[in-house]
Amino acid sequence: MATDVAELEQQSKEGFIRGLGLLDSTMIVAGSMIGSGIFLVSSEIARQVGSPGWLLVVWIITGLLTMIGALSYGELAAMMPKAGGQYVYLREAFSPLWGFLYGWTLFLVIQTATIAAVAVGFGRYIGVLFPSVSESNYLIEPIRIGTSSYAFSLSTAQLAGIVMIALLTWMNTRGLRLGKIVQNTFTFAKTGSLIALIVLGIVVGLVWHGDIAAANFGDLWTVRGKLDDVGGMTAIAAFGLFVGICVAQKNSLFSADAWNNITFTAGEVRDPKRNIPLSMVMGTGLVITLYLLANVAYLVTLKFEAIQQVPSDRVASATAEVIFPGLGAAIMAIAIIVSTFGCNNGLILAGARAYYAMAKDGLFFKSSGELNKFHVPAWGLVIQGIWSAFYVLPRTVKTAADGKISYGNLYGDLLTYVISAALIFYILTIVGIFVLRAKQPDVERPYKAFGYPIVPALYVIGASVILVVLFVYQTTATWPGLLIVLTGVPVYFIWRKL
Repeated sequence: MATDVAELEQQSKEGFIRGLGLLDSTMIVAGSMIGSGIFLVSSEIARQVGSPGWLLVVWIITGLLTMIGALSYGELAAMMPKAGGQYVYLREAFSPLWGFLYGWTLFLVIQTATIAAVAVGFGRYIGVLFPSVSESNYLIEPIRIGTSSYAFSLSTAQLAGIVMIALLTWMNTRGLRLGKIVQNTFTFAKTGSLIALIVLGIVVGLVWHGDIAAANFGDLWTVRGKLDDVGGMTAIAAFGLFVGICVAQKNSLFSADAWNNITFTAGEVRDPKRNIPLSMVMGTGLVITLYLLANVAYLVTLKFEAIQQVPSDRVASATAEVIFPGLGAAIMAIAIIVSTFGCNNGLILAGARAYYAMAKDGLFFKSSGELNKFHVPAWGLVIQGIWSAFYVLPRTVKTAADGKISYGNLYGDLLTYVISAALIFYILTIVGIFVLRAKQPDVERPYKAFGYPIVPALYVIGASVILVVLFVYQTTATWPGLLIVLTGVPVYFIWRKL
């Protein structure tokens, strides 16, 4: 009871409970970032860039961009420690319209599609342990949408993903304390699992498979093996390699995304002016270091050509199989199930706080701006959960040369939808630092962006180049993301009028 009273005494003006310390905030950053991506996407990246050296370069670029973003966002987080985070920053830097466009896109694509993609990965790996849970074991057979390349279905794997979303949504409606306990527990567990994979992979690879490490690291830059066609080119040509590196960022940046989610929960962080910037830097630094080391572990245990051709892109499972022959797939499946569960808990917990801030401005469903008896925006959580669950249902349709139809999942498309839309607003938010320095020069800034103005400007330039390449060479998946952003313009004026 004493703890309850102590927490209530830390209630913010908005009614939230300030129950997140520095460790909790860091666990939200790291836990929201580490999902299933790092265990899968390196295989596709290897096919896009064609050599071990360029694979590592892709992750280094991702690490630099993500760290610069976190270091720059710290200024805004310390300056405006309010629930809603990035939505508030864009509203104050530009206008309520720009804040709404971000919140609208966050709800329609960025947050909910990420939750769905992580849930799809969760269902897929449940199937490794329980074969009856499968993407081809249908409760509702695929229903194709006309002659398009999409269909809707409900398989046992999709159902597992939906159940996961529903369970975590319900748990987070019961208050911050339960969500915090789940987040900390699962983040510690999956971080430990990833560290174990890295250490064991590097030791086993160097001691027992030194020839593989020598082949990969002794010839870092020669393009070889199976290559993906990217915009009519491959990594064999210099420009094709450049395009491949930029397009590969959709995978690596997605795997490292959600580092900004802690800003949404500013109303629940103790000493937010200090703890939010610190937690972003600490959490992001930890995850980026682990991601780079994980790729080193892959390269000392598996030949590069094997990484490119791993079944279902399960490169971490293949590495675990080298470490634990016969048991690797099951061990890695358990680790990824834990990882995706903890990742989605962080995403679900944080996302609803942004919709809360929008609703308070009269720009989202009114119920989302109300806190329940547990001091959390329950209706925002529920609405987010329903839309995320919907995203689990679509399937991609592929027709082979012999006319045989196969069904994939929307995972790859969701990656590109999310990253192309998110990059637009990451760039705008960093630009917002420059705008607010001019508009509000006298406002207190407890923390100032590292290396301003050069370092934030480098982020804007680098992210813009990647974004342009994605729009030119990944048109089918990126332009729909932009259209979703633009649909927010009429919706904003309609919502204001109503």
